[in-house]
Amino acid sequence: MKKRTLTIGGVGVVAIIAAGAFVGFAVGGSGDSDTPITGPALQQASDAALAHTGEGRVTETEVGDEESLYEVEVTLPDGSQLDVQLDESFAVVGSEADTDDPNDSDSDGK
Repeated sequence: MKKRTLTIGGVGVVAIIAAGAFVGFAVGGSGDSDTPITGPALQQASDAALAHTGEGRVTETEVGDEESLYEVEVTLPDGSQLDVQLDESFAVVGSEADTDDPNDSDSDGK
């Protein structure tokens, strides 16, 4: 009886660890945090993105984007959107048009 209890307990511990690892991957494993930039970093990131695009307005931001530390979405006067990727010193490391992908499950098309 005692051996069976230890085996069942061990299986339970393994199941809990596996479930925790799965939840950790599902929440943060994709590299896409969807956490907005806040505080002084928001102003610095916005300024850097707008300097890069030359015009527009910041419509969305994200820390810990899958492509860079900061992502700033800029909506241009013609309505198009550009995602500007910034590193930890707010230097532009890339940018691309933000197009709505019909296969994307996010409600904002990102």
